[in-house]
Amino acid sequence: MTRPYRVAVLLSGCGVYDGSEIHESVLALLELNRHGVEVRCAAPDIAQHHVIDHRTGAEQAESRNVLTESARIARGAIVSLSELVLDDIDAIVLPGGFGVAKNFTSWAFDGPNGGIDPSVQACIVASHAAGKPIVGLCMAGTTISRALQNTESHPTVTVGTPSEPSPYDIAAINAGIDATGAHAQPCTVREISIDTHNRIITAPCYMMEATITDVHTNVAMAIDALMTMLARRNG
Repeated sequence: MTRPYRVAVLLSGCGVYDGSEIHESVLALLELNRHGVEVRCAAPDIAQHHVIDHRTGAEQAESRNVLTESARIARGAIVSLSELVLDDIDAIVLPGGFGVAKNFTSWAFDGPNGGIDPSVQACIVASHAAGKPIVGLCMAGTTISRALQNTESHPTVTVGTPSEPSPYDIAAINAGIDATGAHAQPCTVREISIDTHNRIITAPCYMMEATITDVHTNVAMAIDALMTMLARRNG
């Protein structure tokens, strides 16, 4: 290519319990920058499902906006997802965090049959139809599988494995992914899933018991795989 790759990072707020997982988001931005990628951060201009006190886990009696909160991670350099020009983008990356299952979708409350934000679904479906790679970290694999549920695609994604320690019920989440018509691939935090046919890369990250170093390595694996996928497409 004659220009740097351009990758959109889709954020769902700011904070693991009600938005984007901050470590995963920042590490993805770091690894993309390390590869010389031009990043475009975007988020839907919608209300968060709720606000969580990250010290106590208690729900707060206030409201916040997903785009406004996501701007904290993007240091203000962010656009509404409805304004993102996909023709200018080579790939999309979705960090995890409960925001993908509360703000992007309602998976946290309704499972695989819950709703999905139309702008998020449109972005994923259009990117996939254009053959643009999609990276999902942590719980974002569920958003990808839900977005493509009513298409002819049956992507393979991972959110982790029930064979190693996890804070979450990985077996139940995997069953939900399979219910969408996708395939849940068990992976440890030392592994990633690469669906070459659908051009989808997913990594478990904090869905497993992991240190920030473990997660950094896992994110780096996913972004390295993305760069290889982009190079093969444009080589």
